Amino acid sequence: MITGNKGEWSEIYALFKLLGDKQLFLGNKDIEKLEGLVYPIIKILRSENNGDFEYSIKDELILISGEQEILKIPIEEFKTKAIFLLDAIKENRERTFSIPEIEEFMQSINCMSLKASSSAKTDITIVVHDQRTNQQPTLGFSIKSQLGSPSTLLNAGKTTNFIFKINGVDLTAKQIEDINSISTRSKIIDRIAQIQSKGGSFEFLKTERQIFSNNLVLIDSLLPQILSQIVFDFYSNKFSQLTDLVKKISEKNPLDFDIENEHEFYEYKIKRFLTDVALGMMPSKVWSGKYDATGGYLIVKENGDVLCYHVYNRNEFEDYLFTNTKLDTASSSRHDFGKIYIENGSLYFKLNLQIRFV
Repeated sequence: MITGNKGEWSEIYALFKLLGDKQLFLGNKDIEKLEGLVYPIIKILRSENNGDFEYSIKDELILISGEQEILKIPIEEFKTKAIFLLDAIKENRERTFSIPEIEEFMQSINCMSLKASSSAKTDITIVVHDQRTNQQPTLGFSIKSQLGSPSTLLNAGKTTNFIFKINGVDLTAKQIEDINSISTRSKIIDRIAQIQSKGGSFEFLKTERQIFSNNLVLIDSLLPQILSQIVFDFYSNKFSQLTDLVKKISEKNPLDFDIENEHEFYEYKIKRFLTDVALGMMPSKVWSGKYDATGGYLIVKENGDVLCYHVYNRNEFEDYLFTNTKLDTASSSRHDFGKIYIENGSLYFKLNLQIRFV
């Protein structure tokens, strides 16, 4: 029996829905269809544990090839199964669940698992016809579903901690203990406010892990400083949306860019960062700047629409990431941040970066 969560079942839904639609719709930053821009789908490629399969669209039939035989399935079947599967995913309240009717159909079309083979970095690969260039690019996608809970773009870890030095204040052991034991709902914001109320100021020192810092510098030499300011602003007030945090840092302009001609320095650099994170940069691994096989995202919307964002259409992809992400507070005990600690007689404080889809 095949069981999976809403996100995993959404991968199969996307496969059925795209084959039923026979075309790929592009999305804008508000996750709505871009009018008049569609890519006719030529075929979808999927890696299974038992081999690679092609789902080619031929008029009203889907030709499934792989192994020896070629199966011919009417497109209508994919349409009806997609509708049935969408309802089943939405109605289910369990963390993981099975859908026997869909499983039976999956096996009949050589679709043996919910997730694409783990060796593939891509959830789904689609060959489309681009009417503007008359080419047939092969586009790789990672599937993000809005049917389950929002997924993270950048996972938290000790790897994503930023270290700040506390200047301008001498705290006694008792004061440090009192501040560190604040346990309100917004405890980190409140601890920072307490330190500031005693005359303390925060100076960004470095990221906890050098690999993360080097990855950021590779993308943009000023990214460590920019992100440290955004992270600090997030933990100092009630803003969490990246658009709001970038607006705030742009107004303050702490890096003293020449903004006389209204260059969007901060927004541009953060969009580059988000795109690199989306397409392969991980804080714990050396980033070469080369994107992995995934060139974009397919978003499965609440209403069942499937929209595509791809570096192939870079502006829409960047705008989507920028508009639909926020900073989030991870577990401070697990990732060891949010409290004062002493090293070589100086006071320090770590803050953590985690980015989640809205």
